[in-house]
Amino acid sequence: MTDPGTLRMRTMAAMAAMAAAMMTAGGCVNVSAPDKPIVINLNINITQEVVYRLDGEAKSLIQENPGIF
Repeated sequence: MTDPGTLRMRTMAAMAAMAAAMMTAGGCVNVSAPDKPIVINLNINITQEVVYRLDGEAKSLIQENPGIF
């Protein structure tokens, strides 16, 4: 069996090595605005269609009295 102190030291050494590797491989991220403006073309066609249905009585009333509207 491994001595608990030795196992703890190996674990600490492995963690230190991983931390050092992450720090050296971290790099730097630069964010900058583009040189040209961003153009967004929105080709939107909005069509609205209103459909209505009249019951038979209202339809006949409108046909009998065309000047009602």
